[in-house]
Amino acid sequence: MEFAVEGLETPALTKAQLADLLFDHIGLNKRESKDMIDAFFDLIAQRLVDGKDVKLSGFGNFQIRTKAPRPGRNPRTGEAIPIQARRVVTFHASSKLKEQIQTGGSVT
Repeated sequence: MEFAVEGLETPALTKAQLADLLFDHIGLNKRESKDMIDAFFDLIAQRLVDGKDVKLSGFGNFQIRTKAPRPGRNPRTGEAIPIQARRVVTFHASSKLKEQIQTGGSVT
């Protein structure tokens, strides 16, 4: 199934727009569509909070990476400040997604 996302007012695809696509292309009612999108992203977020990777076949992987503490500086004052250790989310696109981006192919 191919989803066209043309005519968006902004370059971002929002959760509301995803819910509308489910409504238009699959036939779920708007409430079910919104609930499904919210549940999907809540599940991804909770897995990442728990320190587990999220792998979406044909799309890519979300992973948690721990960054070590490091010295930094305030760009306005030049004052040295320590940057605390932190966890960040990284995304690595799958080769299939990279190929579609390069060729302008449709998502299948």
